[in-house]
Amino acid sequence: MTDIERKARAREATARLGGWSAGLDVAGVPEAVLERLSLVLLDTLGVTALGAALDEQRALRAAWNAPDGPAPLIGGGRSATVDAAAWLNANALVALELDEGNKYAKGHPAAHGFPAVLALAAERDATGADTAAALLAAYEVAARFGRAARLRAGAHPHGNWGVAGAAAGCARLLGLDAAATAAAIDAGAGLPVAGHFASATDGNPVRNAWMGASNVSGLAAARMAAAGIARNTGTAALSLGDLLGELDTGELTGGLGERWDVTRGYFKRHASCSFTHPAADAALELRGALDPSRIASVLVETHALGAGLASAEWDGRLSAMFSTPFAVAAALLDGEVGPAASGPGRLDDPDLRGLARRVRVAAAADLTARLPDERPARVTVVLDDGATLTREAPNPVGDADHHPLDERDVVRLLHRWLPGGSALIGRAADLARDLPTLRRVGEPLRGLAGLEN
Repeated sequence: MTDIERKARAREATARLGGWSAGLDVAGVPEAVLERLSLVLLDTLGVTALGAALDEQRALRAAWNAPDGPAPLIGGGRSATVDAAAWLNANALVALELDEGNKYAKGHPAAHGFPAVLALAAERDATGADTAAALLAAYEVAARFGRAARLRAGAHPHGNWGVAGAAAGCARLLGLDAAATAAAIDAGAGLPVAGHFASATDGNPVRNAWMGASNVSGLAAARMAAAGIARNTGTAALSLGDLLGELDTGELTGGLGERWDVTRGYFKRHASCSFTHPAADAALELRGALDPSRIASVLVETHALGAGLASAEWDGRLSAMFSTPFAVAAALLDGEVGPAASGPGRLDDPDLRGLARRVRVAAAADLTARLPDERPARVTVVLDDGATLTREAPNPVGDADHHPLDERDVVRLLHRWLPGGSALIGRAADLARDLPTLRRVGEPLRGLAGLEN
C-alpha cells in the first residue's frame, strides 16, 4: 500500500472518530460504561494525589513555579494555569506506576488525556455531563489508537498513541464540530513522543514527563483546531504508522459506539509495571506456604512483552518498579508491593536485593501465545532442600477479566497508601460518582488540590 493510500485510510478513520467524539452525549451511554468511567476517574484522582505527595513531585512543583490559575494541582495544595496543571498532574499520576491501564491498548489511555481534560474543565467550569463525555472520548480514542499502533521494538508507549485521545477529549470539551474534532485528533497523532523503553528500566524520570507532554500536546492540538488552523490529513499513518511502527487503521473505528474499551481495563494493587503483576500475584499465593529465608532460587516465566523486565539491579524507585525480580522479592518478603516497597528506606535493604538476585526471568512460548487476552506468568520457587512450588496467574489481579476491583477496593487501597488523605479521597469519590449530573465542575475540581497548604 502506498503512503497516499495509507494516509487516505487514516484520514477517513480519523474523520469517523471526530464525528463520534463531537456527538458523544452521556445521556446515550450505557449505565455500566458510566459506572466504569466513574471508577477510572476515582482511581486517576486518587493516584495523582498519591504521586503528588512524593518528595520529588513537591520539588518539581516548586521548580516549576507555575502562576496561580483555575486548575487544581491535585493533592498539591493549590491551583495553577491549565497547561501547568495538566503537565504536573500527569507526571504525578504515573510516578508510582499505579495508574489504570488497558491490556488491549497496550498502555494507559486515561493517563494520556484525563489530566488535560480535567484542567480544561476546571478553567471552563464545564458541566458534569460535558466533562464526562470529554473524559470518555479521551479514553476511547486513545485506546483505539493504542490498539491500532504497533510500536517498534524498544519504543515505550507513553506519550505517543494516546495524544490523539487527549486531543479528542479537549476538543469535545471545547464544543468543536465533527470536522474540527477530527482535525484535533489528527494534530494530536502528529505530536508523538519517541521515547525508548530503556528510560524506564534505567530509572530515568523523563519517562514520567512523556505523559505530561501528551496532555499538553492534546490541549495544543484542540486549540489549533478551535483556531481553524489544524487539518485532518491522515497524519497518524506516517507518524505512528511509519516513523514509530505500524498502524492498523481498521482498529481505530471497529465497533465504534458498541465496544467500550473503558470497561476492559485494569486497576493496580502493586506499585510496579503491570508486566510484573502476575508474577507478584503468584508469589503472594506461594508466600503462605514457604519461609522466604529458605528460597534458593525463583524462576519467573512470562510472556515476551514482559520478559525484558529481568534486571535484579536498581538505582532508584523507577528502575525498581520496572524490575520483575524486585516485585517478586518484595511480594515474598513483605506480602505486598505497595509504594513503600520502592521508597528510599527500603530499596537498599540487603535481604530485598539478595532475594531479587536469586530471581530469574524467562520468556515462555506457551504464555506468549495467550496474548493479548491474557498477560500470564508462572512462578516456580526452589527451596534449599530441593523442593519446588509453582503457581500461575493468567492476568493481574485488578484486570476486568481477572478479579476486578470495585469502588470499595479502590477506596480501600487509596486510604492505605495515602495517610491523612481521607477528606480528599472522599471528595474524589463523590465527584467521580456524581459527575454526569453535576451542574458545574470548577469548584469540585479545585477542591481536590487537597493535602498541601
